[in-house]
Amino acid sequence: MPYYTYILTSHRNGTLYIGVTNNISRRLDEHRTATTPGFTKRYGIKRLVYVETYDDVRLAIAREKTFKRWPRAWKLSLIEDQNPQWLDLFETINS
Repeated sequence: MPYYTYILTSHRNGTLYIGVTNNISRRLDEHRTATTPGFTKRYGIKRLVYVETYDDVRLAIAREKTFKRWPRAWKLSLIEDQNPQWLDLFETINS
């Protein structure tokens, strides 16, 4: 079973959200439809801009924790390196 560590944003250089899940399609749908109250709903965070896949949930969780400890500039640089136009990767995940 794959596990995913991902970064969402409200817009380019906007508020970031880092998460981990075993069902990326379901989780993104929850964020995009704002069905669950919380941080992403409050700040309109819906755009998937970065994702990594793991076979081991422990590695995915460790990476999430690492990202959360990084300075914001490092996170922005990671996104810029992999997705310089800050495209919403939602369609690539669901195709």
